[in-house]
Amino acid sequence: MTSGAATRRVTLGRTGLQVSPVTVGTAAWGVTSPDHGLSVSEDDAVETALAAFEGPLTVLDTSNNYGRGESERRIGLALAERTPPEGFVVQTKLDRDPETGSFSADRMRRSLEESLDRLGLDRLPLLFLHDPEHITFDEAMAEGGPVQALLGMRDEGVVSHVGIAGGPASLLRRFVDTGLFDALITHNRFTLVDRTADELLSAASAAGLGVYNAAVYGGGLLSTWPRMSDRYAYGTASPELLAAVDAMGAACERYGVPLIAAALQVSVRDERIHSTICGMVSPQQLDQTVRLLDVEIPNELWQELDALRPHRSTWIGD
Repeated sequence: MTSGAATRRVTLGRTGLQVSPVTVGTAAWGVTSPDHGLSVSEDDAVETALAAFEGPLTVLDTSNNYGRGESERRIGLALAERTPPEGFVVQTKLDRDPETGSFSADRMRRSLEESLDRLGLDRLPLLFLHDPEHITFDEAMAEGGPVQALLGMRDEGVVSHVGIAGGPASLLRRFVDTGLFDALITHNRFTLVDRTADELLSAASAAGLGVYNAAVYGGGLLSTWPRMSDRYAYGTASPELLAAVDAMGAACERYGVPLIAAALQVSVRDERIHSTICGMVSPQQLDQTVRLLDVEIPNELWQELDALRPHRSTWIGD
């Protein structure tokens, strides 16, 4: 597996961590993954992690609730089998209680302990608070709330840097503006067809945060053309958005460029984004993703794709 673009390293904002332009996403690494419409075997997940340790990518992204803990456990199996190279980043996220939805400080502590146990680690380079849209901003920031718990973990030295990861761009902007976080993950909101997160990315970049952009294929809609889905970001896409995808796919075909390559590179080429998180479920898919970084896309095609982007009324817009 070789790629000139994939070997590039960039500093992840004020964290100082050196990261590759693409991060291995593991949200689907569970026994079943209804949101992703697939199942990933333990062997495939472990082999993908091991391939990542040997290849040009330098980050694995997981979370306490991915696959109800299976994602972390499988990464732990790979870590027990092979030590990744120095500087390789395994990052995870604090999650609410799967039964009660609690974001209490006690739950955040248990979330961290569960993650460390599954991964077989005693500390983390980067830990995110995940999906704070399930409570209010004030609840998240309250005394004894999850943000205070996360910052306490950093103060104790069990994590080096802290981040915020979630959906609604306007809510994430409020967290970014507190100045408390070192990194951000946004998903589904900066793609070929949706720029909901544009102002969020600018704010995070200006504040010196490390910035990850995830779900650039919109849940699969932008990964093939002719398209095989009518869904974007876990919901049914509008006719206007689907028409834009079809027009973009046709434009890419005229230039001999796979639509998926443009969908990946539109994120990678943005200077505000340090690394793009892509779900990968096999060593072969990891290799394919790395190779997509080296697909040459002419400026004329980028201009055409920009012109084909659908009206903001079709975006997620939160």
